[in-house]
Amino acid sequence: MGRVIDLKDTTVVRDGQTILGPLSWQVNEGERWVVLGPNGAGKSTLFNICSTLIFPTAGSAEILGERLGSVDVFELRTRIGLTAPSIANNIPEDERVMDLVLTAAYAIVGRWQEEYELWDESRAMGLLTTLGVRSLGDRRYASLSDGEKKRVLIARALMADPELLLLDEPAAGLDLGGREDLLTRFAALALDPHAPVSVVVTHHIEEIPTGTTHALLLSKGRSIAQGAIESVVTSENLSTAYGLPISVTSDHGRFFARANNS
Repeated sequence: MGRVIDLKDTTVVRDGQTILGPLSWQVNEGERWVVLGPNGAGKSTLFNICSTLIFPTAGSAEILGERLGSVDVFELRTRIGLTAPSIANNIPEDERVMDLVLTAAYAIVGRWQEEYELWDESRAMGLLTTLGVRSLGDRRYASLSDGEKKRVLIARALMADPELLLLDEPAAGLDLGGREDLLTRFAALALDPHAPVSVVVTHHIEEIPTGTTHALLLSKGRSIAQGAIESVVTSENLSTAYGLPISVTSDHGRFFARANNS
């Protein structure tokens, strides 16, 4: 089985403070991961390493078989699909939804003089259809609801047929209906044998999509537990990570947590 992410004693230090690591973590082909942990656990730092936006201070990080620090990250990034606040913040206000998805083929934001083939347009429309936003193709991105924006950005992340899909808080800010609709579409994606390896970062175990196979639980920059999701997302592990008694239940592949005050 091919290795997609391979971190060995990866450490990130900022202003003399270790904010991640040392962390060793491997993600293989065919796996679907979730990264969990409280605020300040190091989730965003880990996400930035996996998306090649930052390099580790110590240790090593290999993404898609390429070691950070010895590879052209601009070429490597074309093999990674991601959604993150930094992308949303850079989208021109008048950008058309269809163009936003299409430009992912060139790993840019904002359409200029690029030429796209009919295949590109067909793929973009197909992804918008899969995410339930086909009818929004001619709308301006800025005019969409938060839930619609999330789904469009995921369609964009999938546009270049990536080998690795990274999703940072994809359900954050959505109401119950929007969250459940998005998680249903994630579940369908997880069943697709051609879908890329995925890593979802979230604060809330209720936002873990059905079909997720593995979990990494972080606290204070270190791994509390990692491996098969059923062995990681447990009352004991979450209580340790969050520093208070937490009761975890599961139902048909979904997880739920509540503070145990008894």
